Amino acid sequence: MKVSKAEALSRLADSGKLFQEIFKHGSLYVEVYKPEKVDLQQPHTRDEIYVVISGTGEFLMDTERTAFAPGDFLFVPAGVVHRFENFSDDFVTWVFFYGPEGGEKP
Repeated sequence: MKVSKAEALSRLADSGKLFQEIFKHGSLYVEVYKPEKVDLQQPHTRDEIYVVISGTGEFLMDTERTAFAPGDFLFVPAGVVHRFENFSDDFVTWVFFYGPEGGEKP
């Protein structure tokens, strides 16, 4: 299966929401996410990966802050507080949730 960036963004726009599920298979859920001005998300119950599609900004995970840009990969373990901050208007990211509730054990 292939879903292009353009198709994912079109589905997102059509949904009228900040995120849209694009694909699921087993424990894997793939979404596209485009927050508006403020990222209000809460910690998730499963491990999560972001791959930045477009835009720049800062990513706060727990107490660690890092800059991000297109193509960057960000991992967040289940239950950890995180959010995007100071992001550009064109910021959009792929979101991948996977594994069991509570996250995978190292």
